[in-house]
Amino acid sequence: MKSIGTSLARAALRKLKIDLAKISQPRLISSMASKDREDAFSNPDVQQMLLNLHHSMVKTLIDSETKELPVCNFKQPEELLKALDLEIGKEPASNDTILDACKSVMDYSIKTASPRFMNQLYSGINPSCLAGSWVTEVLNTNLHTYEVAPVFVMMEKYMMRKLSKLVGYDNGDGVLCPGGSFANMLGMHLARVQIDPDIKSKGMGNNKKMVLFASSEAHYSIAKGASFLGFGESNVVRVETDKIGMMKPDVLDQKIQECIQQGNIPAFVMATTGSTVLGSCDDLNAVADVCEKHGVWMHVDAAWGGGVILSEKYKHLMNGVHRSNSVAWNIHKMSTGLVQCSIFLTKSSGMMEECNRFNAEYLFQPDKHYDVSYDIGDKTVQCGRKVDILKLWTLWKSRGDNGMAKQTDNAFENAKYLVDQIKKREGFRLVLPEFQCPNICFWYIPSRLRNKEENADWWKEVSKIAPQIKRKIMEDGSMMIGYNPLTTKGYVNFFRVIITNPMTTPQDMDFILDEMDRIGHAL
Repeated sequence: MKSIGTSLARAALRKLKIDLAKISQPRLISSMASKDREDAFSNPDVQQMLLNLHHSMVKTLIDSETKELPVCNFKQPEELLKALDLEIGKEPASNDTILDACKSVMDYSIKTASPRFMNQLYSGINPSCLAGSWVTEVLNTNLHTYEVAPVFVMMEKYMMRKLSKLVGYDNGDGVLCPGGSFANMLGMHLARVQIDPDIKSKGMGNNKKMVLFASSEAHYSIAKGASFLGFGESNVVRVETDKIGMMKPDVLDQKIQECIQQGNIPAFVMATTGSTVLGSCDDLNAVADVCEKHGVWMHVDAAWGGGVILSEKYKHLMNGVHRSNSVAWNIHKMSTGLVQCSIFLTKSSGMMEECNRFNAEYLFQPDKHYDVSYDIGDKTVQCGRKVDILKLWTLWKSRGDNGMAKQTDNAFENAKYLVDQIKKREGFRLVLPEFQCPNICFWYIPSRLRNKEENADWWKEVSKIAPQIKRKIMEDGSMMIGYNPLTTKGYVNFFRVIITNPMTTPQDMDFILDEMDRIGHAL
């Protein structure tokens, strides 16, 4: 089985390798304009610094992807502080100093482009996505009005229509957000304003208590959002899950009925497609049945698992999403866009403006010389909003719909291979027999603990193994994989391997298990 990297992505990397030689002797552009300014782009020294830095960045990417570089060059905080020159003096630093500082940052930072970085829900760098990100930084604008971001406004409106249709929102709309947590909170905000539009002006105090619901495995942003938006953390009701981490709809129904009987308002239900730890996907149709029964806003947190909807093989995991009111989806996770690339979608076009419009006079003048419906800044509570749309568009454009689907399929194929290997190897034990998303969780049992009585003391010893192996692999720099307990299920520390990088292969899966066994066998 091959890793996918689309033909365009591979061609782009080959081209970058060829161009490295040219970059080492760049053609500098001279100009009389601003020649006396040391920080002007027309200054040949500035150009040389930027070209040299570009050379170093591309080489870092190539060496990370080909595993020539370690995933991390780990140092304890005190050591790292000594290694970095962080002091800022009164006089300006030279271009060479800035270049050396940037190289030092790359040296000591985690190489998330490496196929063996499987620590978080993001990994890998698509060349076309990176190109979009670079252009975004060069243009350095704000995505609130058409006059300052005409191309990006058109791009975002196009992509939000495309994504809305994907999830079954025929009249939907959306916006790019600073992270999946923010997207979840935006859903919470819309839900409460739909219940009572006067909340915008009068606040929460004039209503009965509003209650939020999510599974015990749902992301913690619902609790943070409850605190931040004024619902209160104590008004978040966690719903029991089944053995594989799916919310129990009958329990949800019971909890909502109890809420109503207590004289409170069930305001918001957050279903999950791809929980952070186990990758569990709630039955969206069953959750929708309950929400429709009680008239409750249904939001789907698909920050991790949203990519399944692109695949014919796995889109069934989001069956029923069209019945929801809103969705959060991080393209920078399963679909490997660059951080951050977070989408909020809602079924009702215009709802975001109704909830967030302020009509700031210095931005949103009604008598502009163009159609002011293209001034999209009032869709969100933000004023300044970074342009994330170009990298999303270039990523999707370079792959096409078929390539985006292949990215999802590839991640699942690698995950299946890892599960199959774990089942065959002594000393490895899966947390679940099968997983709904490509985050694979397992324990490593060293030889001294095998074939022993599995009592409380035994599990206490097992809990100490993952941190020891993690420390060793980070000191070696060979790979990065996370571990955690899961107290909702009573599980002690286990490894969680996140498989999403398109350059990851079955050989990398074998490497993970070989290294863990080598390090952990005698622990």
